Amino acid sequence: MGNTWFVLALVTVLLPNFVVSFSTKTITNISTDQLALLSLKSHVNSDILATNWSTATFVCNWISVTCGSRHQRVRALDLFDMNLSGIIPPHLGNLSFLSWLDIGNNNFHDSLPIELANLRRLKSVSLSNNNFNGEIPSWFGSFAKLQTLSLNGNNFMGVIPSCLFSLSKLELLSLSRNNLRGQIPVAIGNLSNLIYLLLDDNKLLGSIPSSVFSISSLVGIDLNTNQLIGSIPSIQLNISSLERISLTLNNLTGHIPPNMFDYLPKLKGLYLSYNQLSGRIPLGLFKCQDLEELSISLNHLEGIIPGEIENLTLLKYLYLEDNHFKVSFFDVKHMI
Repeated sequence: MGNTWFVLALVTVLLPNFVVSFSTKTITNISTDQLALLSLKSHVNSDILATNWSTATFVCNWISVTCGSRHQRVRALDLFDMNLSGIIPPHLGNLSFLSWLDIGNNNFHDSLPIELANLRRLKSVSLSNNNFNGEIPSWFGSFAKLQTLSLNGNNFMGVIPSCLFSLSKLELLSLSRNNLRGQIPVAIGNLSNLIYLLLDDNKLLGSIPSSVFSISSLVGIDLNTNQLIGSIPSIQLNISSLERISLTLNNLTGHIPPNMFDYLPKLKGLYLSYNQLSGRIPLGLFKCQDLEELSISLNHLEGIIPGEIENLTLLKYLYLEDNHFKVSFFDVKHMI
């Protein structure tokens, strides 16, 4: 009986403290998220956030903020195209449950704070169409769950960091319209789940690594408007999902690989204009029955345009000009 009384007394004393401690921890967690967002608010110019992001309202009810139902922590922040201007404060790295971040189509500037490396739950990051600068941070490689990374339309410079090629779950890599230099790393072939590879409109040099065409999940490859040289790599793997290849506005030379179209049954768009390609149009091209757009103008291609071009019954756009083709009136009549 004495022991029972002692236990009950102990529970009576400790239980309130336990409840207070637990409640305080919960408040601190969501309070941390709130403070992080208020810091962001103080670093941007926005009438919407100034009005809506108020301590008088629960943070999970703020505009553009989504919380998880289980932990009531901020899981998604969608500020896309909200006419925001400012910088990203270090405190944003305290949103430890964040899995979705989209601040695209705004006017954020300066470099990205290293504290964002703490956001290890991120699955989707879009910083597109802002004015971020500096090199692409190596800490992006710590986001093991990342599936989409959109950094296009900024002022990032330097080389494509090798850390990105350890992101085994990545499905979209968009680095278009920056000031990236150097070569496309061979290790890009490690991204075995990649669906879209968008590196266009940079200052990339060197040849196209054959590993690009070893990713069987690809749907679209866009490398146009760079300074790439060498020949188009041959394809030795059936990429049944690949629909678009854009290599326009580079300095590619050599022949179009004669067998590459044997492995591209779903190809819908092929863009090779403004290069220095030579030789004839491979007959294998006309096996691509789904082809809708073919652009091979402004090269050094030659020979007669094959009559098999009539097999491309879905073709909507055809650009062949400024080559060295031998075209008869009969050929032209059947292409119209």
